[in-house]
Amino acid sequence: MAEFPEGFNQLELLKTHGHLIPRGARSLWPGDEGEEEDEEEEEEEGERTEEWYQQKEENLADKPEELMLWAAENNRLQTVNRLLSLNPSLALCHDGDGYTPLHRAAYGGHTPAASALLAAGASANSRTADGWTPLHSACRWGQVAAASLLLHHGAELNAQTNGGLTALHLAASYPGTGSAHTLELLLSQRHIKAELLSNSGETAGEIARRSGPNHFLFEMTEECNSVLSHR
Repeated sequence: MAEFPEGFNQLELLKTHGHLIPRGARSLWPGDEGEEEDEEEEEEEGERTEEWYQQKEENLADKPEELMLWAAENNRLQTVNRLLSLNPSLALCHDGDGYTPLHRAAYGGHTPAASALLAAGASANSRTADGWTPLHSACRWGQVAAASLLLHHGAELNAQTNGGLTALHLAASYPGTGSAHTLELLLSQRHIKAELLSNSGETAGEIARRSGPNHFLFEMTEECNSVLSHR
């Protein structure tokens, strides 16, 4: 597992390098093999056709683990189901960074693919090398439906990454349109621990106050904490 120095702020890294968080069958961290190829694919993404996807699947036909990771990320449900019918253990495969097909389906918001993977035995609490669970991935990109599905299947609500980040920290830092809905989902959970600190010493509420317009949603937990503290 990766180790972080004292005071390391993983959220600052996400702001500057979030686009490099591993996606697809290869890592996109600088220096990793396949970086150049994946960058070229990203440039072509807006022009992809069904023929392009079918060709990609053919190219990966003899690499079932890579194909499963790619299919989960790209919402190729038929391919995911076909691979699982041939070999259910593919639900447990992972890339070099520890990202599983479920992580990839979660951060893409592909709930049918995520459901298929969970039904095949994928763990809602699998960890990457940096300690990310699929719930972290869903909440980092504001995928509320995927987050709800994962919680329903036993995802650990307050799990922390190696940098001390919970799903709530990541949802609070997300600037996209799904942020409010994801925060509402997490904050409505009975056992949410909004007071948990990241390795940089911040609560999710503190991150929300400096990161976006949804900090008011944390008032519900502050009121609950206030009541409990006087008991």
